[in-house]
Amino acid sequence: MKSYVWAPLIVLVAAPHVYAQQADNRAPDVMLKSAIDTVMSTIQADPAARAGDPDKITQVVEEKFLPHTDFLRTTQFAVGNAWATATPAQQKALFDQFQTLLVRTYAAELTQVRDQGVQFKYAPMATLPAGATDAVVKTVVINHGDTMNIDYRVNKTPSGWKIYDINMMGAWLIGVYRQQFADQIAKGGIDGLVKFLAAHNATAG
Repeated sequence: MKSYVWAPLIVLVAAPHVYAQQADNRAPDVMLKSAIDTVMSTIQADPAARAGDPDKITQVVEEKFLPHTDFLRTTQFAVGNAWATATPAQQKALFDQFQTLLVRTYAAELTQVRDQGVQFKYAPMATLPAGATDAVVKTVVINHGDTMNIDYRVNKTPSGWKIYDINMMGAWLIGVYRQQFADQIAKGGIDGLVKFLAAHNATAG
């Protein structure tokens, strides 16, 4: 599989940053398009990011994309029932390590999609029922003739629609990580999972 297609996937998990933001009343597809367009245009406008500087690209992700995600929901769903048994300190450590791993990977993958030849297309959404709190936004990424369908699952929060899961090639992000996390938790508990992620981060770092 082309590495560029993982770029939108990796942004889903991040540290518990606190963002001061007003409620975003835009429809989920409008929100998503704006977030992706802003990331790509910001990279194009910054010479270092456009050249592939990973620190600059990571900064763009943190500033322009992370506010549009619900990472706590993602982490809780990926960890599953074990999340409720973890202490607050374990939850924070897991959250932080998961963020570090995925944001670094996302920054690296974005170096593959920073040129102007990449297109993002968004399928029209049907009108959501009144009171809907969950939706799926369907997109297509076109990179010099290669295409990939990517579906984003979003949930309605007090501050607007937030991304918390992505489907690529028939596999939802949370489902993939839930199995990996369950294997590590079975071997060494929550602390074992934290150590597993920390080891990957140390290697990548």
